[in-house]
Amino acid sequence: MGTLSGRRRWLSMVVISLGVSLIVVDATIVGVVLPQMVDGLGLTTSDAEWVNSVYSLVFAALLIPFGRAGDLAGRRRMFVAGVAVFVVASVLAAVAQSGGQLIGARALQGVGASMIMPATLATVNAMFTGKDRAVAFGIWGSLISGMAALGPLLGGALATGGGWRWAFAVNLPLGALLIVGAFLLIPETRQPGNGPRGIDWLGGALSALGLGALVCGLIEGQTYGWWTATRPFELGPFGWPSGLSPVPVVLALGVLLLAVLVVVERARAAAGRSVMLDLSLFRIPNFRRGNLAAALINVGELGLVFVLPLFLLGVHGTSPWQISLAILPLAIGAFVSGGYAGRLAGKRGAHQVVRIGMVLEVVAVVALALTITASTGGLGLAPWMLLYGLGLGLTSAQLTNVSLADVPPAQAGQASGTQSTVRQIGAALGIAVIGTVFATSLGHAMADRLEGSGVPAERRAVIAEELRESAGTYARELHATPALAAAADESLATAARRGALATALILALGLGLAWRLRPSSDQNGRQSETLSSHENER
Repeated sequence: MGTLSGRRRWLSMVVISLGVSLIVVDATIVGVVLPQMVDGLGLTTSDAEWVNSVYSLVFAALLIPFGRAGDLAGRRRMFVAGVAVFVVASVLAAVAQSGGQLIGARALQGVGASMIMPATLATVNAMFTGKDRAVAFGIWGSLISGMAALGPLLGGALATGGGWRWAFAVNLPLGALLIVGAFLLIPETRQPGNGPRGIDWLGGALSALGLGALVCGLIEGQTYGWWTATRPFELGPFGWPSGLSPVPVVLALGVLLLAVLVVVERARAAAGRSVMLDLSLFRIPNFRRGNLAAALINVGELGLVFVLPLFLLGVHGTSPWQISLAILPLAIGAFVSGGYAGRLAGKRGAHQVVRIGMVLEVVAVVALALTITASTGGLGLAPWMLLYGLGLGLTSAQLTNVSLADVPPAQAGQASGTQSTVRQIGAALGIAVIGTVFATSLGHAMADRLEGSGVPAERRAVIAEELRESAGTYARELHATPALAAAADESLATAARRGALATALILALGLGLAWRLRPSSDQNGRQSETLSSHENER
């Protein structure tokens, strides 16, 4: 890296940033174009759920194995292979003629994304040090948060204009440019020759299956019930017995597999053999705390972006394009603050920037919870979404920097894959937890407001359940009756407020972890050099 020119490093950063943008946008764009997919392909409810969730499921399950593979085979090689897989999968999604084909293509996209993400993080960690690293991770982090918010905006534009297939077709030319740019600009980095270099196949299988089961359970909990089955579950000829939901069984299986992974990895490390998950990484305080904080931040971000469009759609019947515009201030704030985060980190320290960002996030979400009413529209949400975006840009940009700064370069791929996995688990957990709070609050609030309305008890129960099951979209059908419409709108506002309060509580826990982050050894080294320089001058 020492022989690489400064100009080429930053041009490499452009290619890496575009690669990250590609996979982050596709993680969030589907939610807006999903109604068109349902109409165009005749998807069932189950198909639609899997189209939305299988990408994150596969993405999270394979991040750690592919992070380790990049360490051994070369991170640029893994990046290029991941982009190629992602592009092929995008083409297959664009030409899909059935729900099964589309779900398969989305799963393959998740494979490509899990190859790209840890390769980008590990390469940035290897290319930059000191203040340049803070700026580089500022760019990387602002793109993660900004593009997650821009995904629905782009989806809304495509749904309004060219149709849902273009959401995938546009990846073909972008992917081709990324592959060319990677070969021309990104240097190859890999684990140094010393140390064990074998492949831990058992660890890879356990991490993929364990994380896959865990994320699958988190995603499907609201669909099939967290304990008691709320709907039948069938897998081919196999039918799940009634009563107990399959979700706790899947979650328990995931926890068991991950526990076995820990035992296996400890044994392999003690024997001096290669490991898929280096547990010694979690002895690094900033890495351990930073990963937990990253998970909580993603719980907040994805939960909030999931709930607010449902509120707007239910109350105002807002079109996909207008919903996307309501999210736009979040993206603007993230881009603006993410670009400034590197310079601020150079002055105050990356750990301080993370704290400032988390404070802004908590304040913004609490303000949202206190101000949402049945008459609130996208414009009313905009100031708080902008403030939230400013905080998110600062936090996401420098939290990765703080978490990875003390990680040895040889373990960068594993560490990057681990952090990206934690983020994806946080995203799935955010949708599950905040979505459950929103839907449950919606049903209870609607039942309470219909009490004493003159509507028969049986009819009240049906309306409240329909509103809960549809996550608020059933409210549009109730708008033909003014009394029912007012009750539904007020119930949606109540549910959105409670969802925002739950988000604020989770982010406050993240703030507590962020307060325990300390300056990295890299930053301490720079401060020591500065003090020595001053002493020499004297």
